[in-house]
Amino acid sequence: MVSKGNWKGKSFLTWSEIESQVQILSTKIKKTGFEFDKIATVSRGGLVPARLVADHFDIKKILVDKKKILGGTLFVDDIYDSGDTFQKIFQVVDEPTNFLYATLMVRKGVKHPKQLVYAKKTLGSEYVVFPWDKLESKRAHKSIKD
Repeated sequence: MVSKGNWKGKSFLTWSEIESQVQILSTKIKKTGFEFDKIATVSRGGLVPARLVADHFDIKKILVDKKKILGGTLFVDDIYDSGDTFQKIFQVVDEPTNFLYATLMVRKGVKHPKQLVYAKKTLGSEYVVFPWDKLESKRAHKSIKD
């Protein structure tokens, strides 16, 4: 469940919720039967979830912000929101049929590709604040008010 914060339109996830979602996500990834020996991600939102998922699979190599992603690579991100990150990443995957995109959250009501595995859906259109981006979110909230 997503915790309610005190900023209108935002929901805050706790570390405990993240750990639960990583467990759910890891179980779903295992159920796909997808075989991989490395994980790729983007440095902003995906780095922490990629590290946590890597621990569940005993993966030692995490590729960050790569311009080409080889087949057999699991891509991990924090949230599938508009699909922009997926589209950018999908264009640089050399074997799209051998690719899995995993996220902790998916925006409720947003169409998502068959290559996507996720732990939870958002409750609605709220902005999800992950523990690793609280300061960024706070700065963005402050600049909107100024």
